[in-house]
Amino acid sequence: MVKAERHVLGLSGGRDSAALAVYMRENHPELDIEYFFTDTGKELPEVYEYLVKLEGFLGKPILRLNPDRDFDFWLKQYNDFLPSPQTRWCTRQLKLRPFEQWVRPMLDEGARVYSYVAIRADEQYRQGYSSKQDDLQVRLPLKEAGIDKAGVLEILEGTGLGLPSYYEWRTRSGCTFCFFQQKIEWVRLRERHPECFQEAKDYEKNALEHGSPFTWSQGESLHELEQPERLEEIRKDHELRLVRSKARSQPNPLRPNSEPLDIDDVYGKAKVCLACHK
Repeated sequence: MVKAERHVLGLSGGRDSAALAVYMRENHPELDIEYFFTDTGKELPEVYEYLVKLEGFLGKPILRLNPDRDFDFWLKQYNDFLPSPQTRWCTRQLKLRPFEQWVRPMLDEGARVYSYVAIRADEQYRQGYSSKQDDLQVRLPLKEAGIDKAGVLEILEGTGLGLPSYYEWRTRSGCTFCFFQQKIEWVRLRERHPECFQEAKDYEKNALEHGSPFTWSQGESLHELEQPERLEEIRKDHELRLVRSKARSQPNPLRPNSEPLDIDDVYGKAKVCLACHK
């Protein structure tokens, strides 16, 4: 008996997953791909705007997978301890858990599910979602096609979609208070979305009062980070890093201005949650 097949592709609001969706639409139109976005409720407004733009191009709705329990619920379950690189309960409970709950009925009905993940050819160090189910198969089309960061940018520019607008100041999608942010991204969040920065401060203050060993930004609280002298120090450090990164970069005459520096270029490859930032 031939198994039924389902094809799913998760969108984070980031450039790589958007480029993958475009690539699959243009190169595999025979596949009926179901696009989904797992909404934590703490995303940047620019993310939602880009998803609507992407829906217009794909000609299909992007299913919103809302976790049945929100960030505040899980924060209480974890004794008001903030998530951190050491304990990434936010990814586990707000991203992976809703996806697994959505896919489970498909597998129970006997379908084979192909999940397409946006890992690029220049990201050998990254691992995709690891499935424990034989009938949940992970595919990496960008990596298999040799598409790197510049290739992703070409795909998005070629369709007119371009980058999500938050790339002007931040290079990762995901929660507004993601602990993987660099200091300069926290400074820019404070400038661009002060209400989101204040919300992050309130969460952090509450967590510290409950004995959480973690702050959002390593080594200092957001209250300390936003002091005028500290803000100026972070900005100056970023400018120096920017100058050094530009001096090190090798321009590609075949792709002029196609690979703008982003936060990872300036600070080195950071660990990220694939479910959030791709």
